[in-house]
Amino acid sequence: MNPVLAELHDKARAVLDPVHYDFFAGGVGDEVVLADNEAAFRRLALLPRVLRGNEISDEFPVLISPTAFHRLAHPDGELATARAAGATTLVSSMASTVPIAGVVAAAGGPVWFQLYVQPDMDVTEALVRRAERSGCAALVVTVDSPVFGRHRRDIAHGFHDLPAGLAAENMRDLAGEALRNIEMSPAVSWEHLDRIRDMTTLPLWVKGILHPRDAVLAVGHGVAGIVVSNHGGRQLDLVPASLDALPAVVDAVAGRVPVVLDGGVRSGGDIALALALGASAVGIGRPVLWGLAADGEQGVRRVLDVLRDEFRHVLAMCGGELSRDMVVARC
Repeated sequence: MNPVLAELHDKARAVLDPVHYDFFAGGVGDEVVLADNEAAFRRLALLPRVLRGNEISDEFPVLISPTAFHRLAHPDGELATARAAGATTLVSSMASTVPIAGVVAAAGGPVWFQLYVQPDMDVTEALVRRAERSGCAALVVTVDSPVFGRHRRDIAHGFHDLPAGLAAENMRDLAGEALRNIEMSPAVSWEHLDRIRDMTTLPLWVKGILHPRDAVLAVGHGVAGIVVSNHGGRQLDLVPASLDALPAVVDAVAGRVPVVLDGGVRSGGDIALALALGASAVGIGRPVLWGLAADGEQGVRRVLDVLRDEFRHVLAMCGGELSRDMVVARC
């Protein structure tokens, strides 16, 4: 991990309620995948190209990944995250503790809305309409959650509900209920994705693809893009690291839609490795939460600034270009 991010993580851990820290930091089962998401990057190295004569662009191929309950980390919650994002695309969680309209109003760049398909499609449509009215630029349907992951840290703490005064604000006033719970359902299928695609003109991404055949199916169902993700190690502890799943998905998609890598990115070098393996961009999750808890808006901005600076440095050291033939195993 970048040392600045490590410092912010340590400060966040010191100031957070231990129960809330474990909610953010923890994963499913024995947390094998949680650790492997980061370890996968350490197994690889880059062979730089030299004398390429390339100028280094200002492009910063990063999105802020959807993470829940930012007001557990800081009183300003998702508002601080949105303000800090600047021009960086923010994927706002359906489980945000600030309504999506407020997040969009606070943001200086694009905001995408992350959506769990609800078994009641009237509720799902109401959420889609809310995202549209709020000015979201895309929908990101999370598809790796037929049931809730079992997080042993949360179970040990008995952490099942938000503290008084906090709620998943996007779930208010939907289909006649004052505040609904977010539901998961194994009955959700590609047909549901088609129905969402037909009900909106917003670009539709899917997040949580690991199998290349599912990537092909997603393209066939008209998605605008794919996020290769194992939910930050929070759903199934038997899956590969996101980075290890990335190349096969990139090959299966064959350039028809962009592919984003989500999971384990902790440095500018990690961003470079993902792009060399074919990702169009990466998502940043937990480091944003550590910055938010440590220093609010300024902490999130510091995370993004550090990653941007480090990525541009690595890119310059690699001749201003990244490709799969530059990636080698360390052992």
